[in-house]
Amino acid sequence: MTERRQEGGETRGERMLALRRARMAAAPPVLRGGFRPFFLAAALWAVVAIGLWVAMLSGLPAPGPGDWLAWHRHEMLFGFVGAAITGYYLTAIPNRSGRLPVAGPPLAALALLWLAGRAALLLAGGPGGAAVMLVDGAFPLVLALLGAREALVMGNRNLPLVGLVLLLGIASVLDHGGAAGWVADDALGWRAGLALIVALIAMVGGRLVPSFTRNWLARNDATGRMPGQPDRYDRAAMVVTAAALAGWAVWPDARAAGLALAAAAVAQAGRMARWRGVTAARDPLVLSLHLGFAWLSAGLALLAAAVLGGPVPRTAALHALAAGAMATMILAVMTRTILSQTARDLRAGPLTVAAYALVTLGALLRMATAFDLLGYQVGIAVSGGLWVAAFGAFLAGYAPILFAPRVGER
Repeated sequence: MTERRQEGGETRGERMLALRRARMAAAPPVLRGGFRPFFLAAALWAVVAIGLWVAMLSGLPAPGPGDWLAWHRHEMLFGFVGAAITGYYLTAIPNRSGRLPVAGPPLAALALLWLAGRAALLLAGGPGGAAVMLVDGAFPLVLALLGAREALVMGNRNLPLVGLVLLLGIASVLDHGGAAGWVADDALGWRAGLALIVALIAMVGGRLVPSFTRNWLARNDATGRMPGQPDRYDRAAMVVTAAALAGWAVWPDARAAGLALAAAAVAQAGRMARWRGVTAARDPLVLSLHLGFAWLSAGLALLAAAVLGGPVPRTAALHALAAGAMATMILAVMTRTILSQTARDLRAGPLTVAAYALVTLGALLRMATAFDLLGYQVGIAVSGGLWVAAFGAFLAGYAPILFAPRVGER
């Protein structure tokens, strides 16, 4: 009896696997992996949302009444970054589990759910209100449930990533609650979201940057010590960073939070110093990862200085983390993932290099604007224009790949 059940179970499993494979084969290429629609959505929303924000700051009338600064913050963190994280999440989990990725109609439905959140916030003029919160908050909940299902099937290796996605969804809901006046600290939601994303960059980047650098050095016969796997120092640095970010999210003006952020900045800089980024700087795909991590350390240091009362505007620190670390790391991971997952050469073409350069220059000019080295209107317009150009270059180079089959497939 037991043997028959096992045989029947294998038959059902094979049938489900065949169904998933058929669904992937029948789907258009853009729906054959989560990175395809969500990296495309992240870049498109980066262009649209920043373009709209710069236009409003330049004097064009807003689309309607609302708190558009709150909209800008929410859409950058939970819209743009949220889409990029989703593309990575839906790619990393099947890569680790060995199962087929979400594809076809279920993936299209998930993308439409993300889009519904963007439309709801745009029509409402920002976060707040039960209806908008429910529409926007449904997406991270569904995404976390998808990841949890895979984690339960294949073990708990993916649980930290699932937990971060769920916490990011809670932060999004808190941001809505703060805007609606339901949370005493109306900025807690976006601070928590920023803290979680920075922690995710430190965690994921701390694995990807040394790994890809080591691979490049090995291929190019570089001599000297290779970047190692994460060790006790890396784990200690992550504990310090996570504690510092959590403290800042809850007590943003506390001296203890500022000191902890300073310690986190030093700890993350220490990690990066061991990865031999200068040696591998000839490859833009590798260099971009190191630049993103450098922005992370710099942003933590600037935020520490701002909290401790130094001559650093808090907006400079926040944009070092957002326009610097987040945007650079997202471009670095998206470009590399797309090339790898579609079986193309890991080589940065002219549009890729242009995207990296433009986003870096845009972040630097946004910092200069925060320090009053540029006039506000000019600085916002130019830095925003460079951001739009960076993600426009990404779309020009990678949208055709996202709509095309993997090399060797039809």
